[in-house]
Amino acid sequence: MIRSTKAVAALVLGGALLLGGCGIGKAGVPGSGTDPAARCGAGTVSAPKGNPEPVGKPDEPELPVTVRSADGRDVTVRDVRRVLAVNLYGSLAEIVYGLGLGDRLVGRDISTTFPAAQALPLVTGQGHDLSAEGVLKLDPSVVITDKSIGPPEVLDQIRQAGVPVVLVDDRQTLPAIGPHIRAVAGALGVPDAGRRLAARVDGQIEEAAKSASGARLKVAFLYVRGSAGVYLIGGKGAGSDAMIEAIGAADAGSSLGLSGFRPLTSEGLINAAPDVLLVMTAGLKSVGGVSGLLKLPGVAQTPAGLNRRIIDVDDGTLLSFGPRTGETISALAAAVHRTC
Repeated sequence: MIRSTKAVAALVLGGALLLGGCGIGKAGVPGSGTDPAARCGAGTVSAPKGNPEPVGKPDEPELPVTVRSADGRDVTVRDVRRVLAVNLYGSLAEIVYGLGLGDRLVGRDISTTFPAAQALPLVTGQGHDLSAEGVLKLDPSVVITDKSIGPPEVLDQIRQAGVPVVLVDDRQTLPAIGPHIRAVAGALGVPDAGRRLAARVDGQIEEAAKSASGARLKVAFLYVRGSAGVYLIGGKGAGSDAMIEAIGAADAGSSLGLSGFRPLTSEGLINAAPDVLLVMTAGLKSVGGVSGLLKLPGVAQTPAGLNRRIIDVDDGTLLSFGPRTGETISALAAAVHRTC
């Protein structure tokens, strides 16, 4: 059913902001976790709910500017009064907002869910495909995107209509956030703001990583959609591995030698023996909550299952690598390493 990692990611993303609080399901029961936090029972990540914080007073864009797009094209941008920044993860619009240019956004993708963007017209559907007609109707002066969204034919149609299209590298890793910010800032003619924002985010991520504590728990990220019969585990390069490792935990999928998203098997999950299971809030609901997740093959036989140590995080933030990633890491660390 799922043909590529990006297709899986399209299903993974597309939600709202993270829900606060903790304490889904019953309290933890004794199990084999080596850290007391592994026996804390279920919980919910309480991540940022507001808008990305602008880096400061908006800089006046220095235009025109010619930049090298990630697809190898040289693109000249002459006007940034109407910006459409869209991708699979919702990170590009957050970057534009963080640069202090949020009032120039004219549309959004389904993963862009921060409050100030809610009233913007939606230009993607569930599959994260763009419509040339829908984009051009917004009369954008520049489109900023990456290869996670498309299809390429639609981007060509937008270019043929005379709208500059700048692609940003689509690696979803912590080290790539700074380059993404600087690339977007360069295309919008505000490179100094880009450098300031990148420095701030790098500092927040570094500080957030310090909040990790306790033994090195093993965490498995499961993407589940019960209604669609989709059950996957994240591995190296899925994006979830970077967030798990940032809080001082070990990614269970990577320990199995998996990359991207792979079908979940009971044997593999039992062998991975995760102390904690991390799932999307909507996914957990789709399988009937904690009790329903425990009925999936192999889940109840893991230390996480024995302890009901299941943590949910809403669909729109965990894999959105952008200005608020540092805050999300801090919230994830607090949920995983919390004291019962």
